[in-house]
Amino acid sequence: MCSSEPGRAALLRGLRVARHAADRQVGPTKFMDRAGVRETGRLDQTFTPLALLASCLFVIFTAQLHASDRLTLTEAHAIALRTHPRVAGADLRSQAARQAVTQAKAAEFPTLNANFTAIGTADAANTRIGAAGTFSASQAYDRASVGLNATHLLTDFGRTASQVEVARQKSISEDSFVRTYQRQVELQVTVAYFATLQAQSVLGVAKQTVATRQIVLNQVSALASNQLKSELDVSFARVNVEEARLLVVRAESELNSGFTELSIHLGERTPRRYELVEESLPAELAEPVEKLVADALRERPRLIRLRADAAAAAAQARADHALNYPTVSAIGAVGLMPVRDRRLQDNYAAGGLVVNLPLFNGGRDTAKQRESELKARAAEELVRDEENNIIRDVRLAYLKVQHAQERLGLTAKLLAFARTAHDLANARYKLGASNIAELSQAQLNLTSAEIAEATAKYELLLQRAVLDFHRGIRTP
Repeated sequence: MCSSEPGRAALLRGLRVARHAADRQVGPTKFMDRAGVRETGRLDQTFTPLALLASCLFVIFTAQLHASDRLTLTEAHAIALRTHPRVAGADLRSQAARQAVTQAKAAEFPTLNANFTAIGTADAANTRIGAAGTFSASQAYDRASVGLNATHLLTDFGRTASQVEVARQKSISEDSFVRTYQRQVELQVTVAYFATLQAQSVLGVAKQTVATRQIVLNQVSALASNQLKSELDVSFARVNVEEARLLVVRAESELNSGFTELSIHLGERTPRRYELVEESLPAELAEPVEKLVADALRERPRLIRLRADAAAAAAQARADHALNYPTVSAIGAVGLMPVRDRRLQDNYAAGGLVVNLPLFNGGRDTAKQRESELKARAAEELVRDEENNIIRDVRLAYLKVQHAQERLGLTAKLLAFARTAHDLANARYKLGASNIAELSQAQLNLTSAEIAEATAKYELLLQRAVLDFHRGIRTP
């Protein structure tokens, strides 16, 4: 267990700790030889079982602590989707919208109510109160009654069915909101993830540049002290070193910003540094852009939401049109009167049909129908506009991915040429065949090429993520 791979550096530290513990337990040792008694110092090769156990525990703890900060892009997506408040809020609204569907469907089922009424009349000649607790034109008597009232909508010529469709389409729209926020959060995490990796790569280039230019400065200073180079050369070399240090400072700032933004997206309110795992480069695009556009028009969550909104608006227009038609309902009532006047029977039952026919309401229903129809047409136009935007976004993202792929190959060639030119300029300067300005320009070109090569990979990864977002699919 102690020799497991994730923690060799920690293992060495653990062994040093264990050795120190053994030294403290054993102390100075002495042994006899021909010359007598000699003190040998610490016993470096003796480890007690307790010290070995402590070293193993230290290695395991350090390896686990190191592994806890290791983060892949897939893990970052999962954490963000689990903790981001916008995703959680959209999911709650989606659940609420499903309850609205149940509410709309309830109109298709009978309504059953239970009533209990107890009446004591002071003057039976002038008391008017019904058996179900409502005012009535019939004469009331002393009694206690228990009954059931039922109503059931037989037909309203499609209004209830249209209202159910409105609720169902709005539920689909809210579900699409959840997927929209999920894709947006994943894209934000991806951008922060690759930006941080890019800042780490640039920081590595900057530190290497400082080290390389410091070596040149030391060499030029030594030559100037021997009157082989001028102080002007030393000044140029110092300027180059300071420029490299400024690059380090800028890269460190960008790295801190990247970790801060990534931590916020992952639900951490204080910046946290992770060991980000590199992502492999994607394969070149093999599908034509027309297929990617078709995928986007089918899978993009925002477009699905707008289509659901348009369908809901059309269903609402049909429901409002049905206001011009009558509604037919069945009603019924049954009950018992265990305590009653002697002139009343001990039970009752009644049923009937109710037809409600709209005749005149000042043009309210007509105006409402017209309003719904106009809103439905406006929703269809929003769908068309979003389709045009999606086609544009996918085509532009496709072009950017192609450019990033070409840039990745060109930056590799540029770096190779810049290294060759730097080596030649450095050799010429050492031979005295060129001046410090030529070497400084070669150093600048090399640094620019290294930064360009370091950022080209992450630019390609980022543009592929943006293309997947516009297509409506999840980033792998």
